[in-house]
Amino acid sequence: MKQAVGDSAISTPPHQADPSARRQRWFGIAAMLLSATAFGWLGVFARLAYQAGAEPITVLCMRFSIAALVMFGILHVRGQRLPRGKVLIGLILLGGIGYVAQSMAYFVALTMASAGLVAVLLYLYPGLVTLLAVVFFKERLTPRMVLALVLALIGSALAIGPIGGGKPLGIILAISGAVIYAIYITAGSQITARAGAIPSSTVIMSAAAVVYTGIMLARGPVWPATTGGWLAIVGIALVSTVLAIVMFFVGMERIGPTAASTISALEPLVSVGAAVVVLHEPISIWQLAGGLLILTAVVLLARSS
Repeated sequence: MKQAVGDSAISTPPHQADPSARRQRWFGIAAMLLSATAFGWLGVFARLAYQAGAEPITVLCMRFSIAALVMFGILHVRGQRLPRGKVLIGLILLGGIGYVAQSMAYFVALTMASAGLVAVLLYLYPGLVTLLAVVFFKERLTPRMVLALVLALIGSALAIGPIGGGKPLGIILAISGAVIYAIYITAGSQITARAGAIPSSTVIMSAAAVVYTGIMLARGPVWPATTGGWLAIVGIALVSTVLAIVMFFVGMERIGPTAASTISALEPLVSVGAAVVVLHEPISIWQLAGGLLILTAVVLLARSS
Protein backbone atom coordinates (compact mmCIF):
# COMPACT_ATOMS: atom_id res chain seq x y z
CA MET A 1 0.00 0.00 0.00
CA LYS A 2 1.40 3.36 -1.05
CA GLN A 3 0.73 6.77 0.50
CA ALA A 4 1.79 9.80 -1.55
CA VAL A 5 3.63 12.55 0.34
CA GLY A 6 4.78 15.41 -1.88
CA ASP A 7 6.79 13.89 -4.72
CA SER A 8 7.70 10.75 -2.80
CA ALA A 9 5.86 7.58 -1.85
CA ILE A 10 6.10 6.00 1.57
CA SER A 11 5.19 2.38 2.11
CA THR A 12 2.59 1.88 4.81
CA PRO A 13 3.20 -1.27 6.85
CA PRO A 14 0.38 -3.77 6.31
CA HIS A 15 -0.39 -3.99 10.03
CA GLN A 16 -1.21 -0.27 10.12
CA ALA A 17 -3.92 -0.70 7.49
CA ASP A 18 -5.38 -3.82 9.09
CA PRO A 19 -7.53 -2.15 11.81
CA SER A 20 -9.40 -0.02 9.27
CA ALA A 21 -9.88 -2.95 6.94
CA ARG A 22 -11.12 -5.12 9.80
CA ARG A 23 -13.58 -2.44 10.90
CA GLN A 24 -14.94 -2.16 7.37
CA ARG A 25 -15.22 -5.94 7.11
CA TRP A 26 -17.04 -6.27 10.44
CA PHE A 27 -19.35 -3.40 9.49
CA GLY A 28 -20.11 -5.17 6.23
CA ILE A 29 -20.80 -8.44 8.05
CA ALA A 30 -23.10 -6.66 10.54
CA ALA A 31 -24.97 -5.01 7.67
CA MET A 32 -25.43 -8.36 5.94
CA LEU A 33 -26.68 -10.00 9.16
CA LEU A 34 -29.23 -7.20 9.58
CA SER A 35 -30.25 -7.57 5.94
CA ALA A 36 -30.68 -11.34 6.29
CA THR A 37 -32.78 -10.86 9.42
CA ALA A 38 -35.02 -8.29 7.71
CA PHE A 39 -35.40 -10.48 4.63
CA GLY A 40 -36.16 -13.45 6.88
CA TRP A 41 -39.34 -11.76 8.12
CA LEU A 42 -40.66 -11.40 4.57
CA GLY A 43 -42.41 -14.78 4.61
CA VAL A 44 -44.25 -14.09 7.87
CA PHE A 45 -45.37 -10.64 6.73
CA ALA A 46 -46.54 -12.09 3.41
CA ARG A 47 -48.48 -14.89 5.12
CA LEU A 48 -50.24 -12.33 7.32
CA ALA A 49 -51.11 -10.23 4.27
CA TYR A 50 -52.44 -13.26 2.40
CA GLN A 51 -54.51 -14.29 5.42
CA ALA A 52 -56.10 -10.84 5.24
CA GLY A 53 -57.19 -11.49 1.66
CA ALA A 54 -54.39 -9.84 -0.33
CA GLU A 55 -53.02 -11.35 -3.55
CA PRO A 56 -49.24 -11.76 -4.29
CA ILE A 57 -49.01 -9.33 -7.23
CA THR A 58 -50.84 -6.64 -5.25
CA VAL A 59 -48.58 -7.21 -2.26
CA LEU A 60 -45.46 -6.99 -4.45
CA CYS A 61 -46.74 -3.81 -6.09
CA MET A 62 -47.43 -2.15 -2.74
CA ARG A 63 -44.13 -3.42 -1.37
CA PHE A 64 -41.99 -1.73 -3.99
CA SER A 65 -44.19 1.35 -4.38
CA ILE A 66 -44.06 2.21 -0.66
CA ALA A 67 -40.37 1.36 -0.51
CA ALA A 68 -39.59 3.57 -3.51
CA LEU A 69 -41.33 6.57 -1.93
CA VAL A 70 -39.40 6.06 1.32
CA MET A 71 -36.12 5.73 -0.56
CA PHE A 72 -36.71 8.97 -2.47
CA GLY A 73 -37.28 10.67 0.90
CA ILE A 74 -34.03 9.25 2.27
CA LEU A 75 -32.24 10.32 -0.90
CA HIS A 76 -33.54 13.89 -0.51
CA VAL A 77 -32.61 14.13 3.18
CA ARG A 78 -29.09 12.89 2.46
CA GLY A 79 -28.70 15.35 -0.40
CA GLN A 80 -27.85 12.61 -2.87
CA ARG A 81 -28.80 12.41 -6.51
CA LEU A 82 -29.84 9.59 -8.76
CA PRO A 83 -27.10 8.19 -10.99
CA ARG A 84 -27.08 8.98 -14.67
CA GLY A 85 -26.11 7.43 -17.95
CA LYS A 86 -25.15 3.77 -18.20
CA VAL A 87 -25.22 3.29 -14.42
CA LEU A 88 -28.84 4.46 -14.26
CA ILE A 89 -29.81 2.17 -17.14
CA GLY A 90 -28.07 -0.75 -15.47
CA LEU A 91 -29.92 -0.19 -12.19
CA ILE A 92 -33.26 0.11 -13.99
CA LEU A 93 -32.59 -3.22 -15.68
CA LEU A 94 -31.61 -4.77 -12.34
CA GLY A 95 -34.89 -3.71 -10.75
CA GLY A 96 -37.31 -3.88 -13.65
CA ILE A 97 -36.02 -7.14 -15.12
CA GLY A 98 -33.72 -8.87 -12.63
CA TYR A 99 -35.66 -8.37 -9.41
CA VAL A 100 -39.05 -8.80 -11.05
CA ALA A 101 -38.01 -11.91 -12.98
CA GLN A 102 -36.51 -13.55 -9.90
CA SER A 103 -39.52 -12.89 -7.69
CA MET A 104 -41.98 -13.94 -10.38
CA ALA A 105 -40.12 -17.21 -10.99
CA TYR A 106 -40.06 -17.89 -7.26
CA PHE A 107 -43.76 -17.19 -6.66
CA VAL A 108 -44.94 -19.12 -9.73
CA ALA A 109 -42.73 -22.06 -8.70
CA LEU A 110 -44.53 -22.08 -5.34
CA THR A 111 -47.76 -22.94 -7.17
CA MET A 112 -46.15 -26.04 -8.73
CA ALA A 113 -43.82 -27.35 -6.02
CA SER A 114 -43.60 -27.45 -2.24
CA ALA A 115 -42.33 -24.36 -0.46
CA GLY A 116 -39.45 -26.35 1.06
CA LEU A 117 -38.26 -27.66 -2.31
CA VAL A 118 -38.49 -24.22 -3.95
CA ALA A 119 -36.64 -22.57 -1.07
CA VAL A 120 -33.83 -25.14 -1.12
CA LEU A 121 -33.43 -24.74 -4.88
CA LEU A 122 -33.37 -20.96 -4.51
CA TYR A 123 -30.47 -21.34 -2.08
CA LEU A 124 -28.36 -22.73 -4.87
CA TYR A 125 -27.61 -19.07 -5.59
CA PRO A 126 -24.67 -18.63 -3.16
CA GLY A 127 -22.80 -21.38 -5.00
CA LEU A 128 -23.71 -19.82 -8.32
CA VAL A 129 -22.54 -16.39 -7.10
CA THR A 130 -19.25 -17.96 -6.06
CA LEU A 131 -18.83 -19.55 -9.48
CA LEU A 132 -19.62 -16.29 -11.28
CA ALA A 133 -17.25 -14.30 -9.05
CA VAL A 134 -14.40 -16.76 -9.66
CA VAL A 135 -14.98 -16.99 -13.42
CA PHE A 136 -15.66 -13.34 -14.25
CA PHE A 137 -14.03 -11.34 -11.45
CA LYS A 138 -11.14 -13.70 -10.58
CA GLU A 139 -12.10 -13.66 -6.90
CA ARG A 140 -9.81 -15.81 -4.79
CA LEU A 141 -11.46 -18.40 -2.58
CA THR A 142 -9.85 -19.53 0.63
CA PRO A 143 -10.49 -23.02 2.07
CA ARG A 144 -12.32 -21.40 5.00
CA MET A 145 -14.68 -19.53 2.64
CA VAL A 146 -15.39 -22.73 0.73
CA LEU A 147 -16.13 -24.57 3.99
CA ALA A 148 -18.39 -21.73 5.13
CA LEU A 149 -20.26 -21.84 1.84
CA VAL A 150 -20.79 -25.60 2.05
CA LEU A 151 -21.98 -25.39 5.67
CA ALA A 152 -24.35 -22.54 4.82
CA LEU A 153 -25.90 -24.48 1.95
CA ILE A 154 -26.37 -27.62 4.05
CA GLY A 155 -27.68 -25.57 6.96
CA SER A 156 -30.17 -23.79 4.71
CA ALA A 157 -31.58 -27.09 3.51
CA LEU A 158 -31.91 -28.41 7.07
CA ALA A 159 -33.38 -25.18 8.45
CA ILE A 160 -36.15 -25.14 5.86
CA GLY A 161 -37.23 -28.63 6.92
CA PRO A 162 -38.74 -31.63 5.15
CA ILE A 163 -38.85 -31.38 1.35
CA GLY A 164 -41.84 -32.41 -0.72
CA GLY A 165 -42.17 -33.11 -4.42
CA GLY A 166 -43.08 -30.86 -7.28
CA LYS A 167 -43.85 -30.65 -10.99
CA PRO A 168 -40.84 -30.50 -13.35
CA LEU A 169 -41.80 -26.97 -14.47
CA GLY A 170 -41.92 -25.82 -10.86
CA ILE A 171 -38.44 -27.22 -10.27
CA ILE A 172 -37.15 -25.53 -13.43
CA LEU A 173 -38.65 -22.19 -12.35
CA ALA A 174 -37.14 -22.49 -8.87
CA ILE A 175 -33.69 -23.17 -10.32
CA SER A 176 -34.22 -20.30 -12.76
CA GLY A 177 -34.97 -18.04 -9.81
CA ALA A 178 -31.64 -19.03 -8.23
CA VAL A 179 -29.76 -18.38 -11.49
CA ILE A 180 -31.41 -14.99 -11.98
CA TYR A 181 -30.69 -14.01 -8.37
CA ALA A 182 -27.03 -15.02 -8.71
CA ILE A 183 -26.64 -12.92 -11.85
CA TYR A 184 -28.49 -10.04 -10.16
CA ILE A 185 -26.15 -10.10 -7.16
CA THR A 186 -22.99 -10.43 -9.23
CA ALA A 187 -23.94 -7.67 -11.65
CA GLY A 188 -25.24 -5.52 -8.82
CA SER A 189 -21.92 -5.70 -7.00
CA GLN A 190 -20.30 -3.87 -9.91
CA ILE A 191 -23.03 -1.33 -10.67
CA THR A 192 -23.95 -0.36 -7.11
CA ALA A 193 -20.31 0.20 -6.23
CA ARG A 194 -20.33 3.13 -8.65
CA ALA A 195 -23.74 4.54 -7.72
CA GLY A 196 -23.82 3.97 -3.95
CA ALA A 197 -26.23 1.92 -1.85
CA ILE A 198 -29.00 4.51 -1.38
CA PRO A 199 -29.26 5.77 -5.00
CA SER A 200 -28.97 2.19 -6.29
CA SER A 201 -31.71 0.90 -4.01
CA THR A 202 -33.98 3.82 -4.94
CA VAL A 203 -33.70 3.16 -8.67
CA ILE A 204 -34.05 -0.62 -8.31
CA MET A 205 -37.15 -0.38 -6.10
CA SER A 206 -38.73 2.24 -8.35
CA ALA A 207 -38.17 0.15 -11.47
CA ALA A 208 -39.69 -2.92 -9.80
CA ALA A 209 -42.64 -0.80 -8.58
CA VAL A 210 -43.39 0.43 -12.10
CA VAL A 211 -43.34 -3.08 -13.54
CA TYR A 212 -45.49 -4.56 -10.78
CA THR A 213 -47.95 -1.66 -11.00
CA GLY A 214 -48.47 -2.44 -14.67
CA ILE A 215 -49.02 -6.12 -13.90
CA MET A 216 -51.40 -5.34 -11.05
CA LEU A 217 -53.48 -2.94 -13.15
CA ALA A 218 -53.73 -5.52 -15.92
CA ARG A 219 -54.86 -8.24 -13.49
CA GLY A 220 -56.85 -6.04 -11.12
CA PRO A 221 -55.80 -5.34 -7.50
CA VAL A 222 -56.82 -7.57 -4.59
CA TRP A 223 -56.42 -5.55 -1.37
CA PRO A 224 -56.16 -6.85 2.20
CA ALA A 225 -59.45 -6.68 4.10
CA THR A 226 -58.06 -5.94 7.58
CA THR A 227 -55.83 -3.39 9.28
CA GLY A 228 -53.45 -6.20 10.18
CA GLY A 229 -53.08 -7.04 6.51
CA TRP A 230 -52.14 -3.46 5.66
CA LEU A 231 -49.66 -3.36 8.55
CA ALA A 232 -48.10 -6.54 7.21
CA ILE A 233 -47.65 -4.89 3.81
CA VAL A 234 -46.04 -1.88 5.48
CA GLY A 235 -43.71 -4.28 7.30
CA ILE A 236 -42.82 -5.91 3.99
CA ALA A 237 -42.05 -2.50 2.47
CA LEU A 238 -40.11 -0.90 5.33
CA VAL A 239 -38.43 -3.85 7.05
CA SER A 240 -38.10 -6.57 4.43
CA THR A 241 -37.46 -4.21 1.52
CA VAL A 242 -36.00 -0.80 2.47
CA LEU A 243 -33.93 -1.95 5.44
CA ALA A 244 -33.10 -5.35 3.94
CA ILE A 245 -32.01 -4.16 0.49
CA VAL A 246 -30.08 -1.09 1.64
CA MET A 247 -28.16 -3.12 4.21
CA PHE A 248 -27.53 -5.80 1.61
CA PHE A 249 -25.87 -3.33 -0.75
CA VAL A 250 -23.97 -1.65 2.10
CA GLY A 251 -22.64 -5.03 3.19
CA MET A 252 -21.87 -6.23 -0.32
CA GLU A 253 -19.81 -3.11 -1.04
CA ARG A 254 -17.54 -3.99 1.90
CA ILE A 255 -17.24 -7.78 1.83
CA GLY A 256 -17.98 -8.73 -1.79
CA PRO A 257 -20.73 -10.77 -3.46
CA THR A 258 -19.52 -14.23 -2.38
CA ALA A 259 -19.32 -13.45 1.35
CA ALA A 260 -22.56 -11.45 1.13
CA SER A 261 -24.49 -14.31 -0.45
CA THR A 262 -23.07 -16.78 2.09
CA ILE A 263 -24.23 -14.70 5.07
CA SER A 264 -27.61 -14.35 3.37
CA ALA A 265 -28.08 -18.06 4.07
CA LEU A 266 -29.11 -16.91 7.55
CA GLU A 267 -32.46 -15.87 6.04
CA PRO A 268 -34.18 -19.28 6.25
CA LEU A 269 -33.16 -19.63 9.91
CA VAL A 270 -34.75 -16.26 10.67
CA SER A 271 -37.82 -17.24 8.65
CA VAL A 272 -38.25 -20.45 10.63
CA GLY A 273 -37.79 -18.66 13.97
CA ALA A 274 -40.23 -15.89 13.03
CA ALA A 275 -42.80 -18.44 11.88
CA VAL A 276 -42.50 -20.31 15.18
CA VAL A 277 -42.99 -17.15 17.25
CA VAL A 278 -45.65 -15.38 15.18
CA LEU A 279 -47.46 -18.14 13.29
CA HIS A 280 -46.87 -20.87 15.90
CA GLU A 281 -45.44 -23.26 13.35
CA PRO A 282 -43.60 -26.34 14.71
CA ILE A 283 -39.81 -26.64 14.60
CA SER A 284 -37.84 -29.86 14.20
CA ILE A 285 -34.43 -31.05 15.36
CA TRP A 286 -33.29 -30.86 11.73
CA GLN A 287 -34.15 -27.16 11.60
CA LEU A 288 -32.20 -26.55 14.82
CA ALA A 289 -29.23 -28.43 13.37
CA GLY A 290 -29.47 -26.37 10.19
CA GLY A 291 -29.48 -23.17 12.22
CA LEU A 292 -26.32 -24.25 14.03
CA LEU A 293 -24.57 -24.95 10.72
CA ILE A 294 -25.59 -21.55 9.34
CA LEU A 295 -24.30 -19.74 12.43
CA THR A 296 -21.07 -21.75 12.22
CA ALA A 297 -20.67 -20.67 8.60
CA VAL A 298 -21.21 -17.00 9.56
CA VAL A 299 -18.55 -17.23 12.29
CA LEU A 300 -16.07 -18.90 9.92
CA LEU A 301 -16.68 -16.23 7.33
CA ALA A 302 -16.31 -13.42 9.86
CA ARG A 303 -12.93 -14.81 10.97
CA SER A 304 -11.64 -15.32 7.43
CA SER A 305 -9.01 -12.92 6.15
